[in-house]
Amino acid sequence: MKSRTLVIGDIHGGLKALEQVIDRASINQDDHLIFLGDYVDGWSQSAQVIEFLIKLEQTHSCIFIKGNHDVWCEDWLNGERPDHTWLFHGGQATVESYQDLTDADRTIHLDFFERMKFYHIDAANRLFLHAGFTSINGVENELYQSDLTLDRSLWEVALKMDKSTKHDSSIYPKRMLLYHEIYIGHTPTLYYDTDVPMHGCNVWNMDTGAAFTGKLSVMDIETKEYWQSDLVYSLYPNERGRNRN
Repeated sequence: MKSRTLVIGDIHGGLKALEQVIDRASINQDDHLIFLGDYVDGWSQSAQVIEFLIKLEQTHSCIFIKGNHDVWCEDWLNGERPDHTWLFHGGQATVESYQDLTDADRTIHLDFFERMKFYHIDAANRLFLHAGFTSINGVENELYQSDLTLDRSLWEVALKMDKSTKHDSSIYPKRMLLYHEIYIGHTPTLYYDTDVPMHGCNVWNMDTGAAFTGKLSVMDIETKEYWQSDLVYSLYPNERGRNRN
């Protein structure tokens, strides 16, 4: 079987959704998996998602990108006082999911967070990161590392330019032309009234709203075929998920 490179959107504590898409995409050990961050905060199984991914890494080729929610969780696991903004935006559910884990387990999880990458560029010059970047000289030259986990301007510009350029890539903004394709999460496609992966210029947005009323998505970056979970809230009928992004 030919190996595939599969990109996975924001999970936000939805282990049941993650297990569904892995099954529906028939993911096997020949596939290369790139996760775009925000593994935690939202549904009740954040710690269990991390545990699952640590085990998955032992049997599959995986790259884990760090999202803004992962930064918050890492700081907390590292002994920092919980950030009130984090707790309000799904962190409380993450804290509760860690109640039954031992100190040794938490140390293993902290090591996992610390090993995550802020971005990945593959051999075909495709960029993978959680949110976006602002430097016209590329992610390596981004002044503030936090932009890689928080920036929305890349996606906003991609959508705007996609409508106005008639797909003439020669006039895309310079920062987009640096890469063949760019894959992001962070900004739910629900904001644009859809729960499937979106495409603007050469940017693909894989956050299909798993934290809210959407689904978790996995996509083959070569064929653009994608697979999705059920609506994640239907898998956690007694929970509210995240109230805000």
